[in-house]
Amino acid sequence: MPAPNRPPLRDALRAVPATVLAAVALGGAIGSLARYGLLVLYPAAPGRFDLATFLANTIGGLLIGAVMVTATEIAPGRRHLRPFLGVGVLGGFTTFSTYIVGIGRALDTGAALLAVVYAFATIAAALGAAAAGMWATRVLVRRR
Repeated sequence: MPAPNRPPLRDALRAVPATVLAAVALGGAIGSLARYGLLVLYPAAPGRFDLATFLANTIGGLLIGAVMVTATEIAPGRRHLRPFLGVGVLGGFTTFSTYIVGIGRALDTGAALLAVVYAFATIAAALGAAAAGMWATRVLVRRR
C-alpha cells in the first residue's frame, strides 16, 4: 500500500518521459559494463584489498562531482545529461553494494584490519574525489 500523499510507483514512473527512462537504462548498461571491465582487470580475492571496487567508487565519485556541477551550474537546460551520465552511467559504474560485500568478505577471512581500512579508505576517497571533481570543473569553466 503506498504511503499517504505519495503516488504509487507506476504512476510516478508514468510521469517521467520515456526518453529520460531510456537515457538512465542505456547509461546504466554502459556504466555496469565499464565496472565489469575493472573487475576483470583487477579480480578481488577474499582477504585482499578490492582494488576494482575501490577504483570504481573513487573514479565514479570524481566524475559524479564533475557531472553534478555541469548539470546544475553550467548546462542546467540539458535535461538528459544528469539522467544519462549521473544516474545511468555513474550509477551503474559505482558500486557501494559490492563495497559492503568486500568488507564482509574481509571480515569472513579474519582480516578485520583490512575491512576497517577498506571501509574508511573507500568512503574518504570517493567523497574526496567528488569534491575534487566539483572543484576542478568549476576551475576549468572559470578559465574558459
